Amino acid sequence: MDLDAYTFVHRRSWDRLDQLASRRKRLTGAEADELVRLYRIGSQQLARLQTRSADPELIAGLSAVLTRARGRALGAQVDTMREIGLFFTRRFPAAAYRAWPWWVSVAALFLAVSTALGAWVAESDSARRHLGIDSDTDELTRPGGAFETYYSEHSHDAFAAKVWTNNASVAAAALFTGVLILPAVYVMFMNAMNLGVSAGLMAEAGRLESFFGFILPHGMLELTAIFVAGGAGLKLGWTLIDPGHETRARALARQGRATAVIALGLVVVLFVSGLLEGFVTPSGWPTAVRVGIGALAELGFLLYVFGLGRRVVRDEEAAAAAHIFGNPAMPAVHVGESPEFPAAPATRTPATTARN
Repeated sequence: MDLDAYTFVHRRSWDRLDQLASRRKRLTGAEADELVRLYRIGSQQLARLQTRSADPELIAGLSAVLTRARGRALGAQVDTMREIGLFFTRRFPAAAYRAWPWWVSVAALFLAVSTALGAWVAESDSARRHLGIDSDTDELTRPGGAFETYYSEHSHDAFAAKVWTNNASVAAAALFTGVLILPAVYVMFMNAMNLGVSAGLMAEAGRLESFFGFILPHGMLELTAIFVAGGAGLKLGWTLIDPGHETRARALARQGRATAVIALGLVVVLFVSGLLEGFVTPSGWPTAVRVGIGALAELGFLLYVFGLGRRVVRDEEAAAAAHIFGNPAMPAVHVGESPEFPAAPATRTPATTARN
């Protein structure tokens, strides 16, 4: 099957289904019948695309249309608390998992740049001249110096709020300048350079252990959040270059929605990181305890994405492959969809529900 031709032929019916599903005013009887008919046809087409290993982004886009159509047909009411629960148990972890090749690549490059710069600064006097670093950095690197007091010069709650807003701005810059690619690369490089220079100066002073003792408790989760932001932003920018089987505008809108989901989820991740930096990093607890808490937070996030997120994505793909509308034993759940709409009661049909 020629997937491009198949998409071109059926795009108009998918657009019509999306129009009916998104309409705010009440549907007429004829429009309700049309909605159900197009939904059933679209469900069959989704299954065909799945069996032909079509572009996952195309499948996700069609699935989102079918999700809205199903909700409209069944007359579902929005439950705010349920929507919040679905966001954190399905949408955010699934979106972060789908983008993992991008942000893991960003993480690898970021850490490579930081390590190289740190080694250069620690071992080469010319590095300071090229980077404009003062020759006397004792005020920064000595015990009780500026590097360490930075984490304790403000009250814990004020400092946590400060780093939360600062990190959120960095993540937002990486996310939403990613569509232009180069600005996002610049933001990530500057952060990698700052980390590498600090590590190099502390290493030169023989205080690398102290550097990691203050960075790791919050830095593992904080940097991971920034990596996710940078990777999602770059994926958005690449969609503009290579939209796949969709038009550029449609592909960009679809990926933009996924990026927005990641942005909202990272607000919470960075809030947790801010709490760690405000309360755990400057605490008087032993270094092993502080680093251990940070490691647990990082491990929890990775399990959340690669455990829960991967399971959600696989469940959605399996449901799309075996999609059967109206079968109680096989609820209609699509790729990118959460099973948020109740099954239609046996005494009512979707068409009559939509008319009411």
